[in-house]
Amino acid sequence: MTILPMMAVAIQAAPEGASPLYSIGMMVALFAIFYFLLIRPQQKRAKEHRSMVDAVKRGDRVVTGGGLIGKVAKVSGEEVQIDLGEGMRVTAIKSTLQDIQSKTAPRAANDAKAKAKKS
Repeated sequence: MTILPMMAVAIQAAPEGASPLYSIGMMVALFAIFYFLLIRPQQKRAKEHRSMVDAVKRGDRVVTGGGLIGKVAKVSGEEVQIDLGEGMRVTAIKSTLQDIQSKTAPRAANDAKAKAKKS
């Protein structure tokens, strides 16, 4: 549907004798809804991710955007070197890290039970 038929439908749907103030009010209300439901939560999530990435340190367990899991071996500027195990190391850009678990973070309760069953 092109813009002209959409405008025609919008004009027909408007109440008779609606003032320009009504139209401006509706646009402001629509913007407020978009701001509180879409824009603000996304900005909050981005700020939390930025602070999490800035706090990464050697020894933290991380998950990259590509799904690689490993421990941080070295932090330098905007890059981190991740030890994937058995001597394999990769270098990643800090902003690609999706999750960071501190080495002092407690393990989940179900992980302890799984290890006990394997033993």
